[in-house]
Amino acid sequence: MREPIAPQIVAALRQGIVELQLRPGEALSEAEIAARFGVSRQPVREAFIKLSEAGLVEIRPSRGTYVMKISARELANARFVREAIECDIARNAGRLATAEQVLELRRHVDRQRVAASHDDYRSFNDLDEAFHRAIADIVDCDYAWRIVESARVQTDRVRFLSLPHASPMPLLIRQHEAIVERLAANDPDGTEAAMRRHLREILVALPQIAAAHPDLFADTELPAHTRGLTPVD
Repeated sequence: MREPIAPQIVAALRQGIVELQLRPGEALSEAEIAARFGVSRQPVREAFIKLSEAGLVEIRPSRGTYVMKISARELANARFVREAIECDIARNAGRLATAEQVLELRRHVDRQRVAASHDDYRSFNDLDEAFHRAIADIVDCDYAWRIVESARVQTDRVRFLSLPHASPMPLLIRQHEAIVERLAANDPDGTEAAMRRHLREILVALPQIAAAHPDLFADTELPAHTRGLTPVD
């Protein structure tokens, strides 16, 4: 059965926003998107509503729909929620992971190395998500992963911007390797700590990215809960 068209439009526009093919502040044309997908405007409107709920677009009545600028505050709040849930996922994965699951995670990291060797940021971003999803699959809690996915909506644009310089791919690969090593040792405490270190990397990258791309940001002030969280190797 073919997937309904509105979710396909949501996924395509989300990818375009994350990869900055659709720039913050850019107007989105219902007519152009409908023509691109060969559909009426109704599923495009439905997609806009979903993206608005995710905080990626702003619907201005009688004025149009625009890609939201990045909010450092909203990103930090999403990261806070993601850390709380994903670190608990990592802790439980640390006690549940099998040798076969660890081997599959090592394969994920190997594929990330290939993407990094070709400076393939899009593939690396997809592989990063697949790596984190594979860890969540060990725990078998779909609800927790759905919340993590929701939080990733806010963090993915900055993660994509960070890959060339602020958080280079080799650094993220080393952090993934550290997580896998703790999983292989069935070390819940160590897996949680390695995941927490990894998820705080974006706090290091964010100030650099905001300074380099001020036109992409709606605000740059971080909330109080980020104080003192800068990771230390």
